Amino acid sequence: MKIGLDIMGGDYAPEANVSGAIAAHQLLSPGEHIVLIGDTHQIKPLLSEKGFNPDHFEYVHTEEVIGMGEHPTRAISQKPNSSISVGFNLLKQGKLDSFASAGNSGAMMVGAVFSVKTVPGIIRPCLCTIVPKLAGGMGLMLDVGANADCKPDVLVQFGIVGSLYAENVMHISNPKVGLINIGEEDEKGNMLSLATFPLMKDCSQFNFIGNIEGRDLFNEKADVIVCDGFTGNIMLKLAESFYIMTIKKGLKDEFFDRFNYENYGGSPVLGVNAPVIIGHGISSPTAVKNMILQSRDMITTGLVEKIQAAFK
Repeated sequence: MKIGLDIMGGDYAPEANVSGAIAAHQLLSPGEHIVLIGDTHQIKPLLSEKGFNPDHFEYVHTEEVIGMGEHPTRAISQKPNSSISVGFNLLKQGKLDSFASAGNSGAMMVGAVFSVKTVPGIIRPCLCTIVPKLAGGMGLMLDVGANADCKPDVLVQFGIVGSLYAENVMHISNPKVGLINIGEEDEKGNMLSLATFPLMKDCSQFNFIGNIEGRDLFNEKADVIVCDGFTGNIMLKLAESFYIMTIKKGLKDEFFDRFNYENYGGSPVLGVNAPVIIGHGISSPTAVKNMILQSRDMITTGLVEKIQAAFK
């Protein structure tokens, strides 16, 4: 197994990525290898400073970097030797089993779609995120930003891929799928939710429990929360703010501590033909470590193959 990591991506690259890779290495099994993609002239001195044997990693040297503010499509085409472009090329060739980066998220989405391609049958790939539950478990919300506008059949597909991720990677048996709405009643909602509800109700590929409201995000009503990317991104950023507010107020609470993005690594891109994870731009070593472990779990569970089979 080869887990690709863009060592140049993120606000604190390459140091945070190197430290995260070292931490993840300690938790991987024999046969699970990390491939660092980036400027080796910067990487190897950092490993030396930390007293880490560089032979534990594999390396692919690149000299270009796609900046956080660059236009995604132009950057991918104009910087073929960037760490993101090279990473996706290796993934496409089968020389990597997964690829993760905390770099330009738009470039990561574009790279995923144009390199390993969308799974046949899937209309739009999406991003998902882990949601902590008050009772101690975890849920999954999708989409959280890749698709601001969606059609009903796209939301149904989010229910399918989200259910597969929850069952296989999060080990939730027969996950409950809910549709975010302004009320629980079948007839509530805007045109999108009204059109989506009967399609999800008739879908036999997941356990649909009906509409859920924003207040149900952190309770046990649904394991998989489906919404368009516009709504999901707003809810995600609001949830992230809870953790920041508790820190600023000097409050210590186990539940709100679980809102720390570092605990979950990154956002998997669901619906493409290989495991791809997009990390937070401010990813710390802990977040990078968890992004690598998340990549490992997507590989070992055969999630992509199960999504492919579901859409044949």
